[in-house]
Amino acid sequence: MSLTRTDVENIARLARLEITASELEGYVGTLSRIIKFVEQLNAADTSAVEPMAHPLSGQTQRLRADQVTERDQHELYQKNAPGAEAGLYLVPKVIE
Repeated sequence: MSLTRTDVENIARLARLEITASELEGYVGTLSRIIKFVEQLNAADTSAVEPMAHPLSGQTQRLRADQVTERDQHELYQKNAPGAEAGLYLVPKVIE
């Protein structure tokens, strides 16, 4: 599948991108090559490939200990808020 000039114009409009006429042809070619490459990847037979449960199979990943390192400052932060009630921040209603 290759993209047409109209396809790229529609994509640019949806993405709110301003593409000049001189840049448009370059994008048509580049995006078409990307789509062809993805189609080529999709055509590869992966039925014999076993899914990986973890990228480091057979290895261990060293992680730091899960310990609290900072004290709770919730009340201090709520003092600076324009409005707070019952431990929650009050914000203006934006949807009616």
